[in-house]
Amino acid sequence: MIKDIRTFEDLATTCSEQEKTIYEIFQERESKLQEIDILDVRVKVKKSLDAMKDAIRTGLISREKSISQQCGDDCVRLDKRFSERPAIFGKSFEKITTYALATIEENLRMGKIVACPTAGSCGIVPSVIIGISEEYDFDEETQINALITAGAIATIISYRIALAGAVAGCQAECGVASAMSAGALTQMFGGNTEQILNAVALCLKNIMGLTCDPVAGLVEIPCVKRNPFLAINAVTAYELAISDIKSKIPIDEVVDAMMQTGELMSPMLKECSQAGLAKTKTALKIEKDLKIYSENSKNTL
Repeated sequence: MIKDIRTFEDLATTCSEQEKTIYEIFQERESKLQEIDILDVRVKVKKSLDAMKDAIRTGLISREKSISQQCGDDCVRLDKRFSERPAIFGKSFEKITTYALATIEENLRMGKIVACPTAGSCGIVPSVIIGISEEYDFDEETQINALITAGAIATIISYRIALAGAVAGCQAECGVASAMSAGALTQMFGGNTEQILNAVALCLKNIMGLTCDPVAGLVEIPCVKRNPFLAINAVTAYELAISDIKSKIPIDEVVDAMMQTGELMSPMLKECSQAGLAKTKTALKIEKDLKIYSENSKNTL
């Protein structure tokens, strides 16, 4: 019988009772749910990890812009700048920020990415796990363990709130991806269950209320740049949690607060592009120009 894990409290209790890590609990859970061997579960996770690495590799060298022409070349610009003058925070910072941009820009080009948990937040988890693994020589098994931990975090949050900007704003997309990354990173550096869950709580608390207000209804502005910002947010949460700095509000209560915040958020700030950044003067001009471009394209067909 599969133990029902619906909350982070359930997860912590199960880890304690069975003296297992989060990834061990969840790979066993997936094995039973899918009726496959644990090795097969890990093979599936490895496929996602490989796809993430491919998206980074392709994104780092591509200069193709999105169809809207609004985004697509930020990664190249950032990488060039780092080659001329290193980042203040060092090589890990450089990799995380460029990898996040590389991945989300691949999404704009309709390239192959892994939605984790969504396409608009796809650069955050890969940039943290892969970037840090390269810098600290974490092997593939450790990366797979981290990705399973990240998946466990998203799964439990999703039981309480839909991971969609249209439901709870970007806190439920890029915010959750950041929390997944924080927990995964804490796992990679040997953090215990309590530290991992504190990293998740600290991360989510500090993006509470993040709106989803995409310009012209596209997953581009401000979505692209939110990926590197919230990847770094995850690293900050890890640094605090691994130092035994605790969230005064337990993680399950943080998720409840995030759900309530999403419910109270105006529908105009939840993916429909009716307020916020989407209705600034510049955003309206971009939207108008895109409509003209779209009409002209139709007339030439």
